[in-house]
Amino acid sequence: MSHVKTSVRRRTFLKAGFALGASQVIGSPFLIAARGEEPVKIGMVDPLTGVLSALAQSEVDGARYAEAEINKTGGILGRQVQLLVEDSANDVGTGVQKTRKLIDRNQVDVIFGDVNSGVAYAMSQVTNEKKVLHIVPGGHTDPITGTNCKWNVFRVCNATTMDAEAVTPELVKRFGNKWFFITPDYAYGHTLQGAFVKALTKAGGSYEGDMLPINNADFSATLIKAKAYKPNVLLNNMGGLSQIDCMKQFTRFGMQKEMSLGGALFELESIKGCPPDAQTGWWTYEWWWNQPNVPEVVKFVGDYRATTKKTPSARDWFGYVSMHTVRLAAEKAKSLEGPKLAMALEDFELPPDVALQPGKVIYRKGDHQLMPNIFIGEVHPAKASADDLVTVGALVPGEQAAGSVADTGCKMEQPT
Repeated sequence: MSHVKTSVRRRTFLKAGFALGASQVIGSPFLIAARGEEPVKIGMVDPLTGVLSALAQSEVDGARYAEAEINKTGGILGRQVQLLVEDSANDVGTGVQKTRKLIDRNQVDVIFGDVNSGVAYAMSQVTNEKKVLHIVPGGHTDPITGTNCKWNVFRVCNATTMDAEAVTPELVKRFGNKWFFITPDYAYGHTLQGAFVKALTKAGGSYEGDMLPINNADFSATLIKAKAYKPNVLLNNMGGLSQIDCMKQFTRFGMQKEMSLGGALFELESIKGCPPDAQTGWWTYEWWWNQPNVPEVVKFVGDYRATTKKTPSARDWFGYVSMHTVRLAAEKAKSLEGPKLAMALEDFELPPDVALQPGKVIYRKGDHQLMPNIFIGEVHPAKASADDLVTVGALVPGEQAAGSVADTGCKMEQPT
């Protein structure tokens, strides 16, 4: 059976008001007036503590902003929206337990999460069993929309192959094809490095590298190894605080004078945590705030800054898109049942005020992967403003970098 509400009662519910701090996120303190119906409940599981917490917080911020926006304009199917946020603590078991709690106890209609790809995949097994729509805002590992794809799972951020295929030609052209990888030893890191190696091999390149724990803090031994290898490019594939720690040690060793930096994700939250010497290289951006020729983006960024006192990053955009995806799917399906929402999203094109970039952005039918532009940009110390840290040099269409559905290995099985 699909997941549906079993009763409708007149109650007062917590408003999903916008909250910036993690202490404000869980259990939103604002109340909304009862409308005679339960709100549409959306559960979000993300690592609000640990090395990926800054990225997770931005996803929650974007979702909160969209929640307030949606509630001001009538909600979803005429009902207010309530976002319930849980901390996975970057742990698979905790993420699964929180997902079950949200579905079984809180009776959420939709699940979001997780930044950690391993947690996101484990969550998807629960949501699939429960027939609940599951949107992965920011977990990148290929199998989520590839070999382990599921009818109920849709992803906003890129697959690791998409990022690697988009940026590899730029790195080879600019710096050379002898690379050294510093990669986190979990699902995301494995598929990202695998995609890079495949793309680099096509370009006749060579590589060495180390895989390290996701929360690694001391990179001295690996950096000494990289220094001895003398690569053209060092790819720092770590995430969050670990990536920042690695960058700081890289500059402390003076290695920025010996090799270039580049790779998949060097996110706004992480760039701002690095010294100016490490604010360099060419990387992929899955969304970027400075798009002066796209009026919808200019308006969104201005409104977001005015409300939240921060510049939106790709992670904020992930959360924002996820919330509006639920609204748009429900409007099309006229339902909150998982199978109907999923069917509504296949080959669904995001409107310009949600896509917030040029061109056509769709959830591809065959694998449920969003196909946005991939922004290839050069990182540099701040210029016109504190957040003017990337100059976009090219846009790569998502489908060009993703390849075909057959290439992903996804064989979608529809619900019975």
